[in-house]
Amino acid sequence: MRVLLTGGAGFIGFHATQALLARDHAVTAVDEVNAYYDPALKRARLAETGTSPAYRFVEADIAAPGALNAAAGGERYDVILHLAAQAGVRYAVTNPAAYTHANLVGHAAILEFARHHDRLKHLVYASSSSVYGNDTAPPFREDARADRPVSYYGATKRSCELLSHSYAELYGLPQTGLRFFTVYGPWGRPDMAYWSFTEAILGGRAIPVFGEGKLLRDFTYVDDIVAALVRIVETPFAGKGAPARIYNLGNSHPESVLDLIGHIERNTNTKAVLEFRDGPPGDVRETYADTSRAARDFGFAPKISLDEGISRFVDWFRRYHRV
Repeated sequence: MRVLLTGGAGFIGFHATQALLARDHAVTAVDEVNAYYDPALKRARLAETGTSPAYRFVEADIAAPGALNAAAGGERYDVILHLAAQAGVRYAVTNPAAYTHANLVGHAAILEFARHHDRLKHLVYASSSSVYGNDTAPPFREDARADRPVSYYGATKRSCELLSHSYAELYGLPQTGLRFFTVYGPWGRPDMAYWSFTEAILGGRAIPVFGEGKLLRDFTYVDDIVAALVRIVETPFAGKGAPARIYNLGNSHPESVLDLIGHIERNTNTKAVLEFRDGPPGDVRETYADTSRAARDFGFAPKISLDEGISRFVDWFRRYHRV
């Protein structure tokens, strides 16, 4: 199978590329390699991916006119795995234009490219638990209204879902949207709490803790997410009505920020210094995935606990930073 993967230098995109190549799929990965966080980490992921005749990387901004056609290089693809996005809830408060460009314009560009791509069988794209906001009763089900996100990031992701549904209705384009719940693990993102907390604890610095540490997150280990991605990419689309569907991919086991800190303390054998602060705008109180739909259709069953996942992350973090 030939897969066009966007966000190939990103956290989940890097892991997904490796998993697809390991299963003998051909992957063309596209990424802008921007400076939202240190591009050196993104370059290190690309270097780790290595070289293979089945792998090609293209550095490009998918939202730029003509960029996707140029990146495709005349090849025909069976599946598009669209993971590229401007991530981060808090950065959207100060730079919403980056989210408009990468998430909305970028997603629209993917849809236009996909509908004109004759051989394409399936478009799989990343959404987010942020679409649920604070008004959805836990556990979050895919049929919840999800029409009051509290962050601009969440608003762009919900907008992308609606754009996708319209393309399914209008053009019969088969699409699967995946709402990720707080994905973490080795080669992760430095703007995420588990990374910044680990870095602060090992560096002897205080950790800023919002919401009294009571905010709940459905932490989901990256290997569990990628196993589902591969299964979905490999499974022919089937469904009734407009060929558009949504799945939650989460651990279905929310833990608090204080729980997260406790896991990091145990796995670094270091006591954290906590600095309680008022929370920034855009943070939700809780995320909690109902994954029964993904379990039914794809056998989705996360296996990695937060403590085991943090242990793996800390081991990788020490090796990567030599600390």
